Amino acid sequence: MRRTFALLAAPAVLMGALAAPASAASAGSSNSSDSSDDGFYIRDPRITESSGLAASRLHPGVYWTHNDQDTGPYLYAVDGRTGKTLARITLSGIGTPRDVEGIAVGPGNRLVVGDIGDNLGGTWPYVWIYDLPEPKQLKDQTVKATQYVVKYSDGPRDAESIAVHPKTGRVYIVDKNEDGGHLYEGPAKLSPKGTNVFRPTAPVDLWATDAAFSPDGSQLVVRGYLGALWYDWNGGRIQRKGRLDVPLGQGESVTYTADGKKLLMGMEGSDSPVRAQDAPGAPAKGGGSSSSAAGSSSASDGSGGTTLKVGLGLLVATAAVFGLRRLFRRGG
Repeated sequence: MRRTFALLAAPAVLMGALAAPASAASAGSSNSSDSSDDGFYIRDPRITESSGLAASRLHPGVYWTHNDQDTGPYLYAVDGRTGKTLARITLSGIGTPRDVEGIAVGPGNRLVVGDIGDNLGGTWPYVWIYDLPEPKQLKDQTVKATQYVVKYSDGPRDAESIAVHPKTGRVYIVDKNEDGGHLYEGPAKLSPKGTNVFRPTAPVDLWATDAAFSPDGSQLVVRGYLGALWYDWNGGRIQRKGRLDVPLGQGESVTYTADGKKLLMGMEGSDSPVRAQDAPGAPAKGGGSSSSAAGSSSASDGSGGTTLKVGLGLLVATAAVFGLRRLFRRGG
């Protein structure tokens, strides 16, 4: 959502000056491998505000995305090797989307789309979720979706993060708040009739822009502009395990790869990059586990002095504008 990210303009100047080498180190340049193991670039000129990302289970190596405010109810299937669009899906059976901010894949290869953003700062009396079957053939087509009305038990709020548990199919939302938000749990089964009430279950100390479950449902990752957190799911009683680095920029999306070995983090903008990194707890290259690196700050992520300079510069700039407590209210 561009309105909110505009508040980061001051630190972004410093971030832009320092971030190029770190970004290249973390995911490679546009000349590197096009496979999703290394990330990719979204090449479709129609996709300028990619605001959600979900790895297909039906089509290996394909990722679903969408603009946050489009000229129509569209989803795009993107090839994770080339970044090219393989299909554009038009949703039917729904109203006019307002602010689509997230997408996830649920059990039975269902696509769950969150029209949950609120450019008015949390004043919409309700928001919407759309559910549709993932197309078996990747071609431009129209697919009928089911629309669900969503309200929060504690009043309207802005949100950009939606996740669907891969085992139970239950839908979760994380609201977006500079001082940290909450994980909201939906009903066991959404109903197309009446209102579906989402209730807060646990605090999330992050200004959240997206969330994703691991394919086995054991982990939850929540990302923001300047960092990410990962949790053991623990049957819904989430346990915070550590912090994750994120690519610098207007980071709006996160998904696990279908095999659960990597995290892909996307950005807004034309020709936008999708960066890959080892999933927390996954075996790291050269042996061992990435869990310790995932829980550390970027100054100790193994990429040397360049990353240290980026981390310090970002810390100073962000502290000047927001105060450190707005990044993480508790240390990782």
